[in-house]
Amino acid sequence: MSNDKNVKPADQAEEQEYSLNDDRRVRVLSPGALIAKRFFRNRLAVVGLVILVAMFVFSFIGGLVSPYGQDQTFSTTTQLNTQYAGITETSSLRYNAAPGAEFGALVQSSANTAINSGATSFERNGVSYTIESPASDLYVISSGGQVVAYASTNVVSVPSGSQALSFDFQIAAITAISNASATEDTGADAPEVTEDGTVVVEEDGDAAADAADAQAAGNTFTVDGQTYSFDDSGNVMDASGTIVAMVSPFVISASDGNTAIPDDLRTALLTAIEVDASEVDYTAADGSEHTYTITYDAYSRVYNVTETTSNMVYDRYASPSPEHWLGTDGNGMDMLTRLMYGGRVSLIIGFIVVFIAAGLGVIMGGISGYFGGWVDNLIMRIVDIFYCLPSMPIIIILGSAMDAMRLDPWVRMIYLMLILGFLSWPSIARLVRGQILSLREQEFMLATEATGISVPHRIIRHLIPNVMPQLIVSCTMSLGSTIIMEATLSFLGLGVKFPFASWGNIISDVNNAFVMTNYWFIWIPAGICLMLAVLGFNFVGDGLRDAFDPKMNR
Repeated sequence: MSNDKNVKPADQAEEQEYSLNDDRRVRVLSPGALIAKRFFRNRLAVVGLVILVAMFVFSFIGGLVSPYGQDQTFSTTTQLNTQYAGITETSSLRYNAAPGAEFGALVQSSANTAINSGATSFERNGVSYTIESPASDLYVISSGGQVVAYASTNVVSVPSGSQALSFDFQIAAITAISNASATEDTGADAPEVTEDGTVVVEEDGDAAADAADAQAAGNTFTVDGQTYSFDDSGNVMDASGTIVAMVSPFVISASDGNTAIPDDLRTALLTAIEVDASEVDYTAADGSEHTYTITYDAYSRVYNVTETTSNMVYDRYASPSPEHWLGTDGNGMDMLTRLMYGGRVSLIIGFIVVFIAAGLGVIMGGISGYFGGWVDNLIMRIVDIFYCLPSMPIIIILGSAMDAMRLDPWVRMIYLMLILGFLSWPSIARLVRGQILSLREQEFMLATEATGISVPHRIIRHLIPNVMPQLIVSCTMSLGSTIIMEATLSFLGLGVKFPFASWGNIISDVNNAFVMTNYWFIWIPAGICLMLAVLGFNFVGDGLRDAFDPKMNR
């Protein structure tokens, strides 16, 4: 029979209590585990870590899942009043000199004086001139039996693409039309005027019939061996019915130099001005309907002809919607997507600037603290010089220089990171130097020297790792200030440039008071993201500082 009474079950053996001096009661934690335990017991540090994780997910993953690009623009259809043409009325005499004739400003001044006084001749610089008036508001000026110029309030213009007309043609056309206008109307067809004062015209294209009507009414004149006809609107037509010139005291010029104003539309616009109508309804040859609005600018004495058209424009400052959760910005870009990419740029700039500053600071501070003597004195004087430099003015000057050089936005962003990193290393160098000055006298450093370990190996493998806790805390807390610095520069227009987005240049729209007061979705979300990121880095930095300090009680 076996002695089973002395055998204890396995679970009973596990449940037995150890004595107070039993080493198995002590749970040994590594230094890293102790630091992590202290860190996660700090609630603010955990909150900061959660904020940073959320910011990184929002910035780096959100941009990947967003259906839009950071520089993708959106358009919308809107009704705009676009300038179509300008009509200027000639209120004073305009002089036109014959080809090859000398009729300068001084002679024109003397001619004006003579015409206003009713004289039929005048003399200038020993040359005698005679004045004839074959029609009202037309004065033909001759010298030595040759016509040298004419003056009239009517202007002879040619359709777009037509050849210039001769000097004799201009005088003959103005004379015929001016004399005809003083007699009874010819009865030519005129645009219809509705009761509300709107001029209605349809392009019929029957120019030959109009020319026949004008000839039947006796509205013709002959010049250079050709016979021309004209209607009561001042349109001059050749034998085929093609309009070759327009005679009118009004000068019509299209806003677009490549646009030719149809002749019937020109007639309708002039009729509208005569009857004091404000609108012209016009149907073009292709069947398209247009409505033109006429307004008079008393300051410039110009009739502005505008047309309300449907135009595709950037969907600027659109309110939040299912398509754009945070609306659109002033360039018609999705604000939520810009925030995502802006966070990516701001965070990347912050980390790279801190890495550059930490790299330079560790190298310079490590050399200074370990070797001491004249090396330490030289490096610390360099640090003092950097402390004396006004960082913000220097950055502003360099930013303005990059603006003048018109650098590519990507190259500019690289230069910005290098400048910020190069100006930020002295504080880290001084921190590293102070730590190494105390560490190099410790016993483990004497042991490394006794064992013959090389100087670079001592610094890299034994001194720098002991400085890392303080270095990590310093870098973490400086990340927030670096992001604020980048945001400030971008807000001032000296940082990240379009098309790249950053939280700073997104907030730069606050420069416009109207945007700030009416479009909250443009700048408030970017400000919240910037605030959360800086708070997160500060909370994590405080937590790491407390966790690395073994004297802190928890």
